[in-house]
Amino acid sequence: MTWVSSTGMVLRDLVPAAVRGDWVRRGHCPDRELYSLFRDRVREHPDRTAVIDDEGSLRYGELDVAVRELAVRLVNAGCGSTDIVGVREPNGRAAVIAELAVFALGAVVLPVPSGAEALLERAGARFSIGDGRIAGASRRAGRVTRPHPEAPARILVSSGSESEPKMVAYSHNAFAGGRANYLRAVRGGIEVPRDLVLVSLTSGFGSFGVPVTVCRDGGTLILARRFEASAALALMAEHRPSHVYAVPTMWRRMAECPGEVDTAGLSAMVSSGDSLPPSTRTACRTRFGVGMIDVYGSSDGVNCHTSTPEHGVGVPDPAVCEIRLVDDEICARGPMTPLCYVGAPALDAEHRFDGGWVRTGDNGRFGDGGRLYVTGRRKRVVIRGGYTISPAEVELAIGEHPAVGEVACVPVPDTELGERLCACLTVRKGQSLTLPELAAYLRGTGLARPKLPESLLLLPELPVSRSGKVCHRTLAGLAAGRHEEKA
Repeated sequence: MTWVSSTGMVLRDLVPAAVRGDWVRRGHCPDRELYSLFRDRVREHPDRTAVIDDEGSLRYGELDVAVRELAVRLVNAGCGSTDIVGVREPNGRAAVIAELAVFALGAVVLPVPSGAEALLERAGARFSIGDGRIAGASRRAGRVTRPHPEAPARILVSSGSESEPKMVAYSHNAFAGGRANYLRAVRGGIEVPRDLVLVSLTSGFGSFGVPVTVCRDGGTLILARRFEASAALALMAEHRPSHVYAVPTMWRRMAECPGEVDTAGLSAMVSSGDSLPPSTRTACRTRFGVGMIDVYGSSDGVNCHTSTPEHGVGVPDPAVCEIRLVDDEICARGPMTPLCYVGAPALDAEHRFDGGWVRTGDNGRFGDGGRLYVTGRRKRVVIRGGYTISPAEVELAIGEHPAVGEVACVPVPDTELGERLCACLTVRKGQSLTLPELAAYLRGTGLARPKLPESLLLLPELPVSRSGKVCHRTLAGLAAGRHEEKA
């Protein structure tokens, strides 16, 4: 299938139609477009709470009225089914209403993180919605047709923590099928989920909120405009979510936040977006008293999850995506596989190959029972005088030090060796740590001497990207600046 926007943006499905059709026949995808699924949920339970945010709660019937009103305004502005529409609303009901209104037109949603307005031009978006207002207009009303389930529905934006954000186009079936199947497996059979999503709906991790929690499953979506640890704990106590979704940095800060914790109704904690340090996992299990589900996934279309990460990242589920190794690289294809990258044929050439398979950029291996183990990033490495260092390996070792709170390792340029490794970290209250002390500790763990950090950057907290993950690009800049000062 090939879809062309009103501005000429071409989105082509790189998975063969016969393969997509087989996933539908096997029941992995509902073969429905997202707005029709939402309307089913409204008819089934109009009085159920759909969204809880900083403004209060909104029932499905009330949400439906707001969605249809905005959809009419979009059509009158000239927006139609062949448009890509930017959504520039913060986490809350306005973002949910805007996304559903775009689905109602059969158009494509482009969630725009704060400060990333350049994505609108890159995607060829004629319209955007922000602060309840529509930007962009045409002289005639937009033309609306119902989209095919395999047509594009939403564009996922990568975090950009290591490079420029990528835009990836997903179909209605990929959300209502593959991504919904993964969420249902994570929730363990809970029929009416109450999902507290602490990450941004604009992120790949948080993208399930509207299409899955609301459209497919008819659950309650609990949102906060911005993350703050004590406020997140208050939301857990007040609204009794069944699951809480956050990245490792958030989990660490919540585990260390003082005060009482009320987790009545909580079934599990869900972490994704980055590697979860074992010390953080232990602290969260102790603090919250429920299991932690660790998700391995990306906006590129791969997912596995597990509650026992010491035994790998999980067993691939064919209802979500199959995984195979090509030259040790993890490659994925399944009902959640995206259509293509947006406006980036070079990325398609680099990351996709015959049959629609996606290259993840991660190395891996399979263990007993088909469990997948991720052994490292193919690109996130530091080359010190020809010696390859995995920052993730060093971070894992440093994270076990009792004085360390958060940690990330980044390269700093060096005229002699090319790159050297810098450890950027926070220390716990009342603790201190020097570079010689850290090196002595790491030698005791058995870490090879060439992998030891050669500089240490102590910060009050690590900078995070729009998705809530540690921003390695920002840290690399800070570390390089400090390195230059010392030189």
